[in-house]
Amino acid sequence: MKDQQKKAEVQLYHTQKTNGGRCAAWLVMMCASGILLLVMTFSITQGAVKIPISTVWNALFHFDVMDTNHLIVIDLRIPRVIASVLVGAAFAVSGAIMQGTTRNPMADSGLLGINAGAGFALSICLALFPGVGYMQIIIFSFLGAALGTLLVHGVASLRSGGATPMRIVLAGSAVTALLTALGQSVALYFDVEQNIMFWTAGGVAGSNWEQIKIITPWIIGALLGAIALSPSISLISLGEDVAKGLGLNTMVIQLLCSLMVLILAGAAVSVVGAVGFVGLMIPHLARYLVGIDYRWVIPTSAILGALLMVLADLGSRMLHPPFETPIGALTALIGVPFFLYLARKQRRGL
Repeated sequence: MKDQQKKAEVQLYHTQKTNGGRCAAWLVMMCASGILLLVMTFSITQGAVKIPISTVWNALFHFDVMDTNHLIVIDLRIPRVIASVLVGAAFAVSGAIMQGTTRNPMADSGLLGINAGAGFALSICLALFPGVGYMQIIIFSFLGAALGTLLVHGVASLRSGGATPMRIVLAGSAVTALLTALGQSVALYFDVEQNIMFWTAGGVAGSNWEQIKIITPWIIGALLGAIALSPSISLISLGEDVAKGLGLNTMVIQLLCSLMVLILAGAAVSVVGAVGFVGLMIPHLARYLVGIDYRWVIPTSAILGALLMVLADLGSRMLHPPFETPIGALTALIGVPFFLYLARKQRRGL
């Protein structure tokens, strides 16, 4: 055990050294943050109506309620950009936590039934409680995300050998299909399919300041919690036996990490709907850039996830104006080939 502990510590140290250490990680995050700010600014100016950057500046600091462009900037463009940032960071960090704690490189809230569970709960909420407040919608999303998680791990554990990474993915695909079908059936039976079409397609077009005000504390709190747990996630990612040998209470850490994932995924789905693959791709990119130490992987994933979602939202508006392409379709366009690549590497886990 002492040899394993020493090997784990050396592996973490070596990874940081080969990736340039803390300075390189900070440089990556600063560059990504700068690009994110530029893309956010550009995104605010784009849409069915092109708005000059000078008008955006005036809308922020010299708001005129009689100016239509000012209203578009403040009430439509900025909320959807902020929502994209929050949702992208939430999906990416939830995926990073899941991949680190389960040691499953294919873990993602969209692939493992969490998003589908939240969507199923949303269908029930809108069908049985029409006119319910947004806070109640978020609570239903959390409950649905928990349901999806329990079902996936339960199904994956039925066969001898336990829940291998590939079995979890296959169980996630089955549970996702089941919950999606049930959610659509509920919507059709109660005639609320128009109300949940937004969540089915995925997008931030309907985001508003009320939603942002409600989800921001949840997502920011969960992101801070993930950062606080990141040293423990690094140890668990090297093996549960190693983490226990170093004195880590793995059961408590796993429960706390699961809570962070449910909050992040549930809050994100309540805003943007069925958007997958963000939590699958971004953590891999973050680990490639900053190494396997989750003290850097978590914040880097948050920034890169936000950047990906802002770019996806921008692309959804620019591909086929004046109509919008669902964000879920754009992320899937990149995510499916990446998923197939990972599945090929993990095929021996069947």
